[in-house]
Amino acid sequence: MGLIPLTSASTWLYAATVFLGTFIAALWLSLVIWTARDIRARTPDRRAQILAVLVVVLLNLPGLLIYLLLRPALTLDEAYQATLEEEALLAGLTERARCPGCSRAVSPDWQVCPACSTRLRKPCSKCGKPLDLTWKVCPYCTTPQT
Repeated sequence: MGLIPLTSASTWLYAATVFLGTFIAALWLSLVIWTARDIRARTPDRRAQILAVLVVVLLNLPGLLIYLLLRPALTLDEAYQATLEEEALLAGLTERARCPGCSRAVSPDWQVCPACSTRLRKPCSKCGKPLDLTWKVCPYCTTPQT
């Protein structure tokens, strides 16, 4: 009663081996598919894509570890977003006000250009805040300008 018949034990062993083999094959295939998708999102270079997938196909888990160590840090979309952000920051720096006389960068609160003495703004007659030369009224204290 304590012993399992040989045919029953061998059947269970065969079923466990088939299940384990199927699991390992599914894991291997999923790693290959994941690697292919990941490398496509990270580089447009076809040779790098093929090489990354081949490393995982041939070496399985060690190949995946090698791929993870060598893959590009950013996806193409992340790199594009970083480039856009950098361009926006640079555009913000270059959009500083310029003197109409000498084209040097000027501060928004300066009344004259320190380099060429061109008049940039005028002070409000009531509150003294710097105003654009074309403004008819002070936006700070609502005093009409002459």
